[in-house]
Amino acid sequence: MTVDDEAGAGQGPSEAELRRRGVCTEAERIDRTLALLWRDRDTTPPEPTRGRRPTLTIGQIIRAAIGVADADGLTATSMHRVAKELGAGTMTLYTYVPGKTELVDLMVDDVLVERGLPGPGEPRSGDWRAQVELYSDRTREAHRRHPWLREMSRVRPALGPGQLAGQEYVLSTVDGLGLSPRETVAAANSITSYVDANATLEAESIHLERSTGQSTDAWWNQRSAFWTKYFDITAHPAMNATWLAGGFATTAGEQAAAAYEFGLARLLDGIAHQAARATG
Repeated sequence: MTVDDEAGAGQGPSEAELRRRGVCTEAERIDRTLALLWRDRDTTPPEPTRGRRPTLTIGQIIRAAIGVADADGLTATSMHRVAKELGAGTMTLYTYVPGKTELVDLMVDDVLVERGLPGPGEPRSGDWRAQVELYSDRTREAHRRHPWLREMSRVRPALGPGQLAGQEYVLSTVDGLGLSPRETVAAANSITSYVDANATLEAESIHLERSTGQSTDAWWNQRSAFWTKYFDITAHPAMNATWLAGGFATTAGEQAAAAYEFGLARLLDGIAHQAARATG
């Protein structure tokens, strides 16, 4: 139970009162989640316990949960369903992970770790643009393998190893371009925002095709009558001229890929131009 469960009118109970009643405060929930995310960094020797030895690991639970989400979506990834996949009781899972909120945080960060981005001191190939493209390729691939990532907010992420590894990688990639510190942060954030947003769109497309059994091109073809019955040429002259010139003569997937590649290239061109100005 969390403090949100106890919130009522006014300011609500104090943290001391919540602790006395066995309710988890927001600060305690955050600490608990961070401890799980960074469990591999904890060098504190475990306290000896009595009774049966643990039959599961956090890693096993996370992998099982990811498998459920990959197959049936995030909504289906309940503690009960994950426990069933592991052949364990639902209450057993709660002795490892407090609840679904924390489990999802662990799942997301585990998937981000999968990208295997080079860390500090590890070899890299190509110039800074090639390194950005590596981040792009691996982030988009992660969304292709796990389309449920599209449902996760990137505004307030779980501060786990996978999340920070991505930020460190991109920041270090643009750090030597000669930009000011604030421009360096802006450049790194613009890259991650662009890549993540487009990876989310691609994941949404994959999800829709899987859930409906219909491709995006087939969806558009079903609505072909729109162009003859409702499309007003005088109100959309640019669209009409581009259509007649063959600008839309590719599949939806090809258009999305071309838009992504064009946008990323122009974004990096802009960063390079600003870096050249900064260095004279």
